[in-house]
Amino acid sequence: MRTTLGVKAVLMGAGAVCAAALLLATGAPSAAVAQTQAQNQAQSQAQAAQARATLNPAPPRRADEGFGPYPLMVVRGAMLIDGTGAPPMGPVDIVIENDKITDIIQAGWPGLPEREGRPPLNAAHEIDARGMYVMPGFVDAHAHGGSPQKAPDLEYVYKLWLAHGVTTVRGVSLAPHDIAVSEKARSARGEIVAPRIFNYQTIGSGWSRGRIRNPEMAREWVRWGAANGVDGIKFFLRGDETPEVVLAAIDEAKKNHMGTVAHIAQPGVAQLNAEQLAAAGLGTITHFYGHFESLLGGRTIQDYPTDYNFYDEQKRFGEAAEIWDEVEPGSAQWYAYLEAQKKAGVVFDPTMTIYAASRDLMRARNAPWHQTYTLPALADYFQSTRDNHGSYFFDWTTSNEVAWRRFYERFMRLVNDYKKVGGRVTVGSDSGFIWKLYGFGYIEELELLQEAGFHPLEIVRAATMDGATTLAEPTGKAPTFGIVRPGMSADLVITTENPLANFKTLYGTGHERLSPENRIETVGGVRWTVARGVAYDAPALLADVKAMVDRQKAERGEAQGGR
Repeated sequence: MRTTLGVKAVLMGAGAVCAAALLLATGAPSAAVAQTQAQNQAQSQAQAAQARATLNPAPPRRADEGFGPYPLMVVRGAMLIDGTGAPPMGPVDIVIENDKITDIIQAGWPGLPEREGRPPLNAAHEIDARGMYVMPGFVDAHAHGGSPQKAPDLEYVYKLWLAHGVTTVRGVSLAPHDIAVSEKARSARGEIVAPRIFNYQTIGSGWSRGRIRNPEMAREWVRWGAANGVDGIKFFLRGDETPEVVLAAIDEAKKNHMGTVAHIAQPGVAQLNAEQLAAAGLGTITHFYGHFESLLGGRTIQDYPTDYNFYDEQKRFGEAAEIWDEVEPGSAQWYAYLEAQKKAGVVFDPTMTIYAASRDLMRARNAPWHQTYTLPALADYFQSTRDNHGSYFFDWTTSNEVAWRRFYERFMRLVNDYKKVGGRVTVGSDSGFIWKLYGFGYIEELELLQEAGFHPLEIVRAATMDGATTLAEPTGKAPTFGIVRPGMSADLVITTENPLANFKTLYGTGHERLSPENRIETVGGVRWTVARGVAYDAPALLADVKAMVDRQKAERGEAQGGR
C-alpha cells in the first residue's frame, strides 16, 4: 500500500522533468537548469521539513521502558521453538550477553523438577519463563509507519508491533526517506523503543533530482540510494515505473546489494507479470497481484468489465477478486509456474490479512481491539470514502464478499503449493489500511497461513528464519537474527500459552475460553518481547498505546473504553 507521504516523496514538479531533459540533451547544466535544480532541492527540503513536523519520530527511550541489555541475562526454564522448523524442546535456559544469544542449555526433563543452582549463576537479570514458550522475534516483511492523517506518532506503531512480538520490520516504506534513515539508526543504537528497521523506498524517493524519467536515471537513483541508507526498493509498476525503468532498477539494485519487492499493480501487470519480474531478478512479490495474471493461459489480461476504472477503488478492489475463476488450480501450468518461480528464487509475501476485510467486512470492522487500541483518527481513515486509499467499501455486497472468498481459496492454495515445492514464503501485514491495526494484523496473517494449509511450525519459520533470510540475502551475508541459536541476535517472543496450539493467544487482547470451573477467562497475549537484548513488558507497551488512544479520544470529547 502506498501512503500519502510516499506519493509526495516520489512526485515532483514538472520543472524537474524539463531540467532533467535539458541536462541529458546538452550534457552540461545551463543557468536555467541550475536554477531549476536548486528549486527542486529547496522543494524537497521543504517537503521533508513538513513531513518531520507532522509525522513524529519516536521519543527517546525512557529509563522505565524495557530492561537491558545486560552483560548477562538468562531466560529460565522455557519451552523453545527455535524458528528453523524444529519441534519444540524444553525446558531450556537461554543465555544472553548484551545483545547476543551465547548459549542454550537444557534445564531438566519434562515431568521432573528442574535442576537447582544451575549455571550461569551471576546473571544481572533473569526472566522466569517456566511454563512459557519462546520463539525468535517476528519479522514483518511488509510494514508502514502511519501518516500525519491517521497515525502521526511512530511511537504508537512501534509499540503495537513490539507488543505482538515483531522485532524487525521491512518498511516499504516506513516513512519518508530522511525520517526512515534516522529512525533506523536510532533503533539500532537502542535510543528508541522500536523494532529493527529495514528502509525500502519507492524509486525516486529522497533525492533532489525529481522524478525518474528513464532507465539511466533509475540506475543513478539506485546508486544514490545505496549510498544514502536505502536497503531496498518497493515497486508499483505504474506512473513513471515503466518496464524499462523497473528492469534497470532491479539490475542496478542487485549490483549494489539492495533488495527489491513489487506490488504489481493492475496498470503494469499486462507488461510485466510476476513470472517475468522474477525471471528478471525481483526479490519479493508482495500481495497477490501478478500471480494469477501469469496463469491465464491463452491471454495475458484479466477479463475486466468495460466500465472498469482503476481510480474507482470499489471497482478496482471489487474486480481484483473476479480473476479467481480464470485460472485452474493444480494444472500443469500451475505447477510449471511455481517451479519457475522457485528456480528464480523469488519470495512470496502474500499479506492476506490486508485484504481479509474484503471477504468479511463486518468481522474486520468490529474486531474487538478497535475500541481500545485504534486511534480515532485511524478509525476515521478506515471509514468508506472515495479519497482515502483502501477505504473502498462504497457499496460492498454479498457478491463482492463471495468472490473474495473464492479468490482466497485459490490464492491460499497457490501460496501453500509454493511452500510445498520448496519456495520461500514470508509473513507481512501491510497494516494501517482496510481496518487492519498494526501488530494485530500480523497475528491474523499467521492464522491465515494456517488456513492456507501451513503447519504451525512452518508458519513460525516463515515469520522468523525465512523473513530474516529474505532481508539478509541481497547483502550477500548470513542473517544475524531470526533463529534462537548461539551467536544470533537476542530477539525473542515469550508467551504464556502454546502458540502452536492456538495463534489467537498472540493477540494483544488475548483469547477467551471456558475454564474448568465453567467461567469465561481471557488468556494469552505476548508476555515479553526481547529486541536486541532489551526486554519489553508487552502488556505495558499496550497500556502505553491505550493511553495514546484515550488521550486522542479525550481531545475529541469521545468516551474512553476498553481493557
